[in-house]
Amino acid sequence: MLPWKRVLRPLAALLLTAAVAVVPAATAAHASEAPHTGWNDYSCKPSAAHPRPVVLVHGTFGNSVDNWLALAPYLENRGYCVFSLDYGQLSGVPLFYGLGPIDKSAEQLSAYVDRVLAATGAAKADLVGHSQGGMMPRYYLKFLGGGPKVNALVGIAPDNHGTDLNGLANLLPYFPGASDLLSKNTPGLADQIVGSAFLTKLNAGGDTVPGVHYTVIATKYDEVVTPYRSQFLSGSDVHNVLIQDRCSLDLSEHVLIGLTDRIAFHEVANALDPAHATATTCASVLS
Repeated sequence: MLPWKRVLRPLAALLLTAAVAVVPAATAAHASEAPHTGWNDYSCKPSAAHPRPVVLVHGTFGNSVDNWLALAPYLENRGYCVFSLDYGQLSGVPLFYGLGPIDKSAEQLSAYVDRVLAATGAAKADLVGHSQGGMMPRYYLKFLGGGPKVNALVGIAPDNHGTDLNGLANLLPYFPGASDLLSKNTPGLADQIVGSAFLTKLNAGGDTVPGVHYTVIATKYDEVVTPYRSQFLSGSDVHNVLIQDRCSLDLSEHVLIGLTDRIAFHEVANALDPAHATATTCASVLS
């Protein structure tokens, strides 16, 4: 048996390397919020056609700019007021976010939604999140009073029931101290491992709260949130979508489904405006 001190650090590094695939590296030009890209315009007033602002919630290691360089303009061009935030900052770690304790990240989301609602004058917002960003808002809805302020939550490849990182997390019990190391250095990552205390609390008593419309968009090629069906929610107002059921040619994995997949984006648009939804097909890549 390998001495745990020799394998503890490589194991933690391996887990972090796997998780970094959640989003691409941040650019050096990143600011705390999207610069003059058309979104995060606090003078934007929702239209009658799209009466709710859309808040985009990035994934682990993501930020408010890089995660949304494609989806934010896609929604803005369709007439939505679009906003994005940074959350889960760790002291001394620039550019990469979503690493702090997820319950604290949910508090940051709560404050941000209040700010967006105050600026836009809207009664409710819609939330769209990628990976951790599709799961973390459920804590806000369930425990921080977010339910009455949110109309819909759309999760793109969300780790709603945790991930084993293709089995890597199952090794943790064999290495004393590994879980403590991860919790200390990257609690946001540790909270996402299947069976964590955070996820146990989040999912106890049901996946959803009344009054919120839930959509989950998943890909069977997801290599980060595994198995991919663990992303799906149960509840009376839940719409679970496997993107390959819409287009069997779609090969997007965990990163691309949130960053560039216009077929997935079309499903997002349908979820935000179900009254005017149109069929999602392979041709939606051109929409």
